[in-house]
Amino acid sequence: MKTMLMSEFKAKCIAVLKEVRRSREPMIVTRRGKPIVTIQPFATLPSGKQLGGLKGKMTIHADLVHADSTDDWDMLT
Repeated sequence: MKTMLMSEFKAKCIAVLKEVRRSREPMIVTRRGKPIVTIQPFATLPSGKQLGGLKGKMTIHADLVHADSTDDWDMLT
């Protein structure tokens, strides 16, 4: 699985999302060498399950709300 620094992801977000969708290969975003989030392609739903098909299936793998005060996102802006 590929990895990318958070600062690089911030600069190339849209291109990274398109590449993950195209290649179907997940990407790990790291901060100071530690993984913080995994970007993975959206699973295709079976036909007929368009509306409400994801109800109750959301999983969050990162806590971006409680970032510390020296957060890289703040330093880069």
